[in-house]
Amino acid sequence: MQSSSKQVRHILARMRGNIRRAVILFSGRGARADQNRDPLPPGQRPQDILAVLLLTVGIAVVAFDVPTYPWLRSLPGEYRSAFRTFTDIGKADWILISTGVTCLALLALEAGRYSFRLRMAIGSVFTYAAFIFYSVAATGLLAIAFKWSLGRARPKLYEEVGPVRFDFLAFDGTYTSFPSGHSTTVAALATALAFIFPAYRWLIVVAAFWLAFSRVMVGAHYPSDVIAGTLLGMTFTFFTVRALARRRIGFHLSAAGKIVPNMNKRSALSCLRAVWQVLRGQRGSGRVSPVSSRLDETERTNA
Repeated sequence: MQSSSKQVRHILARMRGNIRRAVILFSGRGARADQNRDPLPPGQRPQDILAVLLLTVGIAVVAFDVPTYPWLRSLPGEYRSAFRTFTDIGKADWILISTGVTCLALLALEAGRYSFRLRMAIGSVFTYAAFIFYSVAATGLLAIAFKWSLGRARPKLYEEVGPVRFDFLAFDGTYTSFPSGHSTTVAALATALAFIFPAYRWLIVVAAFWLAFSRVMVGAHYPSDVIAGTLLGMTFTFFTVRALARRRIGFHLSAAGKIVPNMNKRSALSCLRAVWQVLRGQRGSGRVSPVSSRLDETERTNA
């Protein structure tokens, strides 16, 4: 009993130390800030993003929100049922739980005793999982704040109050349509994954589009709600990954100013191979000390 409690205390102490180091790293105090301080190019500046938001949401409110509800009612019920089967993938709970548990499990490891490839794998998985967790959690909180403050009536109240009814600070669940929380979460997750896996960017974008569009098809949101939520998730996650890239945490800025993940395809395959070999017992997981490696090299030479 005493040994188990001692082991738990040891794991908690290790987690506290790892959390302290992670906070220092992500805050930028322990990382070298990138010297590239070029201003944001046109299209990525906050004022440009705000202009896109006002333009797209405004057009959606005027041109698409009004006819959407009657159009949905004219469609066969099978359409709505089909989109209901996967619309809840946009919920934030499964994303936060999976990434949060992953981060906690990795914090409990004593990564310093593992080999180089295993340490690289642990560090990369923790960095990207923490990045996704932070992006989804922060944008979700922002969406909730906007929802309950603006108080836009949901589409199910279309026949009673119309498509553009706002009741500020109503604190009523039926008045939380703008912006779409599902779309915000999907956009934050998709943007993060698109930067982590740039080779699959277009597949991620298409999947995210249908997940966000499903909120309109099931009658939970107007098109302008979905557009606003998508822009919120994308914008916040973009500036988050750019801040990480300036500090070379998980990403870096290329010579052309593009955001590139530090873990490229070759390194990822090497790390996966090392993890797989350890799991199969084909190699040890321990860190090789310089002294032991020199002794092994000397024995091989003498042999």
